Amino acid sequence: MPRTVTVGVDGSPEGLAAADWAAREARLRAVPLRVVHAGEQQPHAYAPFATEAVALPGEDRCARMLQDAEVSLTYRHPGLGIIAEQLAGQPAAVLSAAAREAEVLVLGSRGLGRASGRLFGSVALAVVGRAEGPVVLVRAEADDAYRHRADSRGIACETTPYRDVVLGLRLPGRSAEAVLEFAFDAAARRATGLRVVHGWNAMPLPRAGERDERALEPDGPLAETLRPWREKFPGVEVTEEAVIGRPGAHLADASRDASLLVLGGRRRSTPVGPHIGPVTHEVLQRAIAPVAVVPHH
Repeated sequence: MPRTVTVGVDGSPEGLAAADWAAREARLRAVPLRVVHAGEQQPHAYAPFATEAVALPGEDRCARMLQDAEVSLTYRHPGLGIIAEQLAGQPAAVLSAAAREAEVLVLGSRGLGRASGRLFGSVALAVVGRAEGPVVLVRAEADDAYRHRADSRGIACETTPYRDVVLGLRLPGRSAEAVLEFAFDAAARRATGLRVVHGWNAMPLPRAGERDERALEPDGPLAETLRPWREKFPGVEVTEEAVIGRPGAHLADASRDASLLVLGGRRRSTPVGPHIGPVTHEVLQRAIAPVAVVPHH
């Protein structure tokens, strides 16, 4: 199978926003978009693209939802190659397998602000915890106002520049290479800057909220970690920020002015299965911008 951007849909507003974001990402990467519905669970109620016709008795609502999503995405993104598939099996396992075959897997996310205050379903969390490739979580509110900068009239749209990509960098050295490459590549494709947030593990600790100036020294560990990637992506303007405090809250705040927030995700195994760390969990709940979780060892 050719490399794709893959998105899991279920008819929900979050899933539809994820599909639209995934289509734009597929264009940036010049690859086809693969739209999948995993498992046999019936999709959420949704407004069909072409008509409000009532489903016929015995009609496969999953197939209808996928067909309608394909028509809608083809209309909004003409020329984009789109593959729509219904996949059998447990959704978390099926989507995790899809992540191995894709350049990036995209899923919908509720964040806070809904009754549950959790990610859209437990499936997204399970996929992020076990996926071997990058997973992007997209909220329904992630429209042009969050992707792009406003123009002189205060209007954000596809013709205005992208907002910066924000990278939450916690681990220096080789273990962070996949995360760094994803973030620099994302900024380069969007022709925007990369804002690197780092430094909450410095010792001794300054007071909460203070900048850790040592981490920003020209020959410091952050500069050494970023140097080869600056050379590989010379067109990406990098700004560095080292702040002490609760990282999840700080990164969630940083997402308010970002087109994409990138985090590293170390896969952790427990008796009840894979799970994500507390920082990633908090960011996924609270972030406004789409969040990419890139697995590392």
